[in-house]
Amino acid sequence: MALENIQYDEIMREYDRRRHRSRRLQEERREQAYRLVPRLKEIQNTIASLSAGRIHALLGKGSRDDNAVYQKKLEALAKERTTLLTASGFPPDYLEMPFHCPLCRDTGYTDNGRCVCFQKLASDLFCRQYGLEAILEKENFELFSFSCYSDKITDKSTGKTPREHARIAVEMAQEFIMQFGNDTSGLFIYGDTGVGKTFLSHCIAHEILKKAYGVLYFPAYDFFSLLAAETFDRESENGDILEYVLNCDLLILDDLGTELTNNFVSSRLFQVVNERILRKKPAVISTNLALESFPGLYSTRTFSRIIQNYKFINLIGEDIRIIRRT
Repeated sequence: MALENIQYDEIMREYDRRRHRSRRLQEERREQAYRLVPRLKEIQNTIASLSAGRIHALLGKGSRDDNAVYQKKLEALAKERTTLLTASGFPPDYLEMPFHCPLCRDTGYTDNGRCVCFQKLASDLFCRQYGLEAILEKENFELFSFSCYSDKITDKSTGKTPREHARIAVEMAQEFIMQFGNDTSGLFIYGDTGVGKTFLSHCIAHEILKKAYGVLYFPAYDFFSLLAAETFDRESENGDILEYVLNCDLLILDDLGTELTNNFVSSRLFQVVNERILRKKPAVISTNLALESFPGLYSTRTFSRIIQNYKFINLIGEDIRIIRRT
């Protein structure tokens, strides 16, 4: 699940493909523009020649006055090129390389390390490894059915039916999606087994991925197993999984409470929850646990951080999987 050499190579090949597509598109644009405005090609050739002369001046093979002259000529040519492009109906940067990501210029790296687009590519790769793409084709808001939730039974504590709870849950989830990127609050989805928590998490993942953000999705058992391997197994290749967990746009931790809870799990959960809050990175956590049992299993400080920074969604009702079989 972590970014092993073969996965890293796959991501870097994608950057190669992007640069190739960009160069090809740039060539096509230049051919089109030069055909319509031949003067543009003359300007481009002159700029290339002057740029070489300027480099010689900067390397000490010419005077400072020479460099100033080169600079002035280059600026004049660039201005003429922009005027010709806009007058012909082209954008001012039409002849430049159309990078997919202008931040890293399709290299995957900036001065600050891995680019945000690298994180997105890694997230997409992890989703494919988990088969999440196939799952999201079957579990999304278009297929969410309120008919699976009873409108005949009323919950004593809230006075609402399971169907009303489901409608509120969907509204909160859609609000979360709409505000994603602006509101850093997470979602904490809780309820009994089979009431649709995982399905709702998949719906959220589907929409966030459509908005071109990176999503990491983990069943809780797998999540803590990977972190344990990274921590305790020196031969493990999972060496950078925590980096992606802490930095991905959206982390979805599903079925919290199904793992074997111990001190390691408790401390790691606090680290992930707390660090993502500090980095203003939201998460979606789902659990079958009753709220009152959470502090005892994981810690009061973890639950306190969740209460302060997450919105709570409660799903109730009968096990949907049983209902669908009958």
